[in-house]
Amino acid sequence: MAHSYTPGLRVTPDTVIQRRRLLPILGEVVVTHGATVSATTEVARTSLPGKVYPVNVVNQLSIAPDEIMSYMRKREGEAVSKGEPIAENKPLLKWFQVQVTSPITGTIENISHVTGQVFLREPPTMISLAAYIDGTIVEVTPQQGVVVESHCAFIQGIFGVGGETTGTLAIAVQQPGEELTAAHLQPEHVGHIVIGGSLARKETFSRARELGVRALVVGGVHDRDLKELLGYDLGVAITGTERIGFTLIITEGFGAIPMATRTFELLSAHVGRKASCSGATQIRAGVIRPEVIIPLASADESTVHSPRSKVIGGGITVGDTIRIIREPYFGILARVKDLPSELQRIPTESEARVLVATLPDGQDAVIPRANVEMIEG
Repeated sequence: MAHSYTPGLRVTPDTVIQRRRLLPILGEVVVTHGATVSATTEVARTSLPGKVYPVNVVNQLSIAPDEIMSYMRKREGEAVSKGEPIAENKPLLKWFQVQVTSPITGTIENISHVTGQVFLREPPTMISLAAYIDGTIVEVTPQQGVVVESHCAFIQGIFGVGGETTGTLAIAVQQPGEELTAAHLQPEHVGHIVIGGSLARKETFSRARELGVRALVVGGVHDRDLKELLGYDLGVAITGTERIGFTLIITEGFGAIPMATRTFELLSAHVGRKASCSGATQIRAGVIRPEVIIPLASADESTVHSPRSKVIGGGITVGDTIRIIREPYFGILARVKDLPSELQRIPTESEARVLVATLPDGQDAVIPRANVEMIEG
């Protein structure tokens, strides 16, 4: 068998990526093809219609629906303020007067002669779409959005929560196996993407939120701390919309797991540089991984002097770097030495396809292919 496909992570010091930026509804694209943008540059904008509120005027005034226009003080399209009368009856004695007031500040959307209801709409919400990454506009879809291309260092994580953000990379620990504690976070980390080691706990999360840290990137977390951070158990869904005060990216998994040396060294090499990151994760069809994107001004800024990496589309081949995701080698990065085509009996006494991997200490290990993931880069 020439190769096998195993989903995995990309950790590469020099690559080119594209990100499609689309508005939720039709709007206006404000940049042109070929324009150079930064992460915070507005590329498109639109307005979301406000929420609609129905008011049953005929019930409150005890009138027939076809009489409603005789009692309205406001007409369709007119602006109203919260608490302002929009309709009233006309009694002989003013003590019997009844006024219907607006529950919101907005406009009169519609007056129904059939139901006798008045529909009011809140003001629209302006939506501004940023580029998210530094790069070049390589595609423009009128009224919808753009595609931004960036030459960058690129790191994917296993899991994350929180939305898109940008900041300066800072490192708060000395080793990839060191826990990131609350004491590691200092006032100088305000507005930074902070790189930790093996673990971050709930106290660290509270400190990050208190200081105004943009993001934490660590090897692992405990599920109970994540539940307390979110306020609920996280089900199988898309993350990235949580409002927790910062973005959290986990590079290895749940528990105290040292960040992979390759990932830690790549992030450390770019300390002090601007980066973009997102905690958005989806583990079902259409996989989305949390990511850290570090723009490079030119090819010679690559951490290593090698050609830009490309996406590996054919799966694992001999010589590739993999991460082992089951005991007894859980979390270890290894290099593929051989891909036997025949099934082999494994310790569980079942037969499975395996690969031979060279471990960091030079020893070879036979591992089921289902127990590894690719590290692309």
